[in-house]
Amino acid sequence: MDTWTVLDGTATATLRAAVDDAGTLRADPAQDVFGWHRSAPGWCRGDACIPSFRAAGFETGDGLDVVAFADPAGLVVAVDPEARALATAPNGVARGQALTGASAPELTLPTVTGERVALSSFRGRKVALVFWASWCGCRYDLGAWQERHAELAPSGFSVVTIALDTEVASAAPWHAEAGTTHPALVDVDGAAADAFAVVNVPTAVWLDEEGRIVRPQDSQTATDTFRDWNGLSADASGAALRRWVRDDDAGLTPEQVREHMRLPSPADQLARAETRLAGWLAANGHADAAERHFALAAQAAPHNVALRRGAMPQRGLDPFGDEYFRLAASLAEAGVPLHRPLP
Repeated sequence: MDTWTVLDGTATATLRAAVDDAGTLRADPAQDVFGWHRSAPGWCRGDACIPSFRAAGFETGDGLDVVAFADPAGLVVAVDPEARALATAPNGVARGQALTGASAPELTLPTVTGERVALSSFRGRKVALVFWASWCGCRYDLGAWQERHAELAPSGFSVVTIALDTEVASAAPWHAEAGTTHPALVDVDGAAADAFAVVNVPTAVWLDEEGRIVRPQDSQTATDTFRDWNGLSADASGAALRRWVRDDDAGLTPEQVREHMRLPSPADQLARAETRLAGWLAANGHADAAERHFALAAQAAPHNVALRRGAMPQRGLDPFGDEYFRLAASLAEAGVPLHRPLP
């Protein structure tokens, strides 16, 4: 069997596997596969086990069917046989369960100055997670988000910005220019966009003092710089934020939060795995293969502008150029909104 590279968005691992005559990727079962190991009850990870009778459907003398095993393991998989690489993402069920849990998904991300910060470290304060990117015009809102942070911090509130950039160096200059002091994180592996099902920026998610989502994915701006383009009102988002921080009125009941929570489909999650794999291929000299997998990601989730536009720099394309405006026009023609503000 060959050594394959496995990408899960947080680490890079290896797997002993080979493609059989039928084109099925089979792994040596005498090893951990996606963190699961073979034992008497079946395949187990911690206290969870996939019983042997279920494993019989994807385990033969030639090894474990990796793609078939992924689903009961709570994953989707994108595979490139030529590069001997594969990428995973939580499947739609697993991601939906995490989003609708008692607390928001837990993450630890790098800051623009190199530290690593866990979202749980902000417990005890109201938090607005503000997703942006260096390739988005919303980068010009960083100074205004900083002003909101400074204004409302004495009331037990923090703005926490999360840049959907693959490198800290892409986000850091924009924070320096804006003079920000709020916590500034960078989603270099796409884990935060995945965890919160973010499909475009700017997007805000509000967390209460207990880490619960009280306002799900909401297109929000802090300036009206691009209001003619996005139709979003900075005054409205600022007023709503102040009502929540000062009056504890998030504008939605718990039932409405569940109603408006955007939960990912299996195709959404496959697109994330394909994009993760494509990014690794592009960075490791497999340009043609990367293009194939970027195309598969776009085919699976054409509405995910964050994935598609965020990949443009890796593909040598200008995220502010013709390629982006062609993407925006095609989505508009298909009736797919670029921005999704909540009521």
